[in-house]
Amino acid sequence: MKAPVWNLKLYVAGKWVSEKESMPVIDKFTGETFANVPVASRETTERAIGAAHEAFPAWSRTPAHKRYQLLSNVSRLLEERREEIATIICREAGKAWKYSVGEVSRSVETYRFSAEEAKRIHGETVPMDASFAGEGRVGYWLRTPLGVVTAITPFNFPLNLVAHKVGPALAVGNTLVLKPASTTPMTAIKLAEIIEEAGVPAGVFNVVVGSGGTVGEWLTVDPRISKISFTGSPPVGEQIIRKAGLKKVTMELGNNSGTIIEPDADLAAAVPRCVMSAFANSGQVCISLQRLYVHKAIAKEFIRRFLEETRKLKVGNPLEKDCDVGPMIEEKEAIRAEEWVKEAVREGAKVLVGGKREGRVMQPTVLVNVRTEMKVMCQEAFAPLVSIYEYGKFEDAVAMVEDSPYGLQAGVYTNDLKKAMYAVDRINVGGVMINDTSIFRVDHMPYGGNKLSGLGREGVRFACEEMTSIKMVMIKP
Repeated sequence: MKAPVWNLKLYVAGKWVSEKESMPVIDKFTGETFANVPVASRETTERAIGAAHEAFPAWSRTPAHKRYQLLSNVSRLLEERREEIATIICREAGKAWKYSVGEVSRSVETYRFSAEEAKRIHGETVPMDASFAGEGRVGYWLRTPLGVVTAITPFNFPLNLVAHKVGPALAVGNTLVLKPASTTPMTAIKLAEIIEEAGVPAGVFNVVVGSGGTVGEWLTVDPRISKISFTGSPPVGEQIIRKAGLKKVTMELGNNSGTIIEPDADLAAAVPRCVMSAFANSGQVCISLQRLYVHKAIAKEFIRRFLEETRKLKVGNPLEKDCDVGPMIEEKEAIRAEEWVKEAVREGAKVLVGGKREGRVMQPTVLVNVRTEMKVMCQEAFAPLVSIYEYGKFEDAVAMVEDSPYGLQAGVYTNDLKKAMYAVDRINVGGVMINDTSIFRVDHMPYGGNKLSGLGREGVRFACEEMTSIKMVMIKP
């Protein structure tokens, strides 16, 4: 018997709202519609912004201990609904079960970090008499919330990348309108249920669904919005900045992450970690391992082990507990990835494993004989494919990792401290992971990129700083 289709509602001003138009939520493995979600009209979007704007004065003055408690409630309720939310992520995002459960666990922690940070929003004193003009005066600065935050989030982490915007925004006293990716809206709507149950006041948190060209633009240009936090592609990020006007923005815009493997690397640890880093969530992670630079002295052994581990991966239905690689978010993206591989092969690359797709499912793919100008090397693949390049000199490998328009994160496997520090000094990225790959992240560290990879930083404390302004106070007794 076919399972019933859920008919969902938007969450605006503390009420559950229907619309005339709706869009389907597709199970990315089966292709079946398993839910319908309303598409926000202009009127509903403006009502959401208005509700957040009206709720801001009271919420911004809510004592820190109360904001702490409410965010702690969100964390606890997410924990209680772990399997339900993980199942939704599996179906609407196509993410393998183990990674979906892991995302819920990370989100539980992100909201816990946000709750804790709510009690640490403070400033410091300024030694006014350091200047002759400041003698006899007392000075201090403090952090104040901005107002209404627009959060525009991607499909690949529909819960935790939302948490990195919602948690800090609420922690510091901002109100928020969330627009999740149209391919994965259901997780955000379930989050709204949790936030309502947690006791967050009406209007403080709102969810609207729709395309970037309509709902996203309305949320970008409205003068009542004080801050935009966006995760997505560089072209869309640039469009948002051009249209946003004088608003604060945080942008996380992707990468074509590189990792270097030196001869002294522990291959027993490095190989399985690299395989996971390349193929988790079908490679649809901003810090997925895409470019792998392996020293010639160990390349043959590394590649042998890498292929052995890759062939062990189970590809298929993400709801199966032993699945490693599920479908990509849309068939057109899988087609694009397959075309990139074919193009690389025509230009001289060799496929060692994978390279084929069936519908949305792209096989984990390993390429060699690649060149830096190939799309699989110089652009963001956002797919389960990794290119292995053999190098001779460490300095050359560092230069190749750095030779990218992106700058989010990179990895280096070496036990030579001088080499590690050489890489840290010369790779212009937001994070260099030593003896790990580019994919490493914990949710309280600063996270964000340089160059085309973005503006500003996430990671709860750092997002809190991005979502506040500094108010200076001077007192002349």
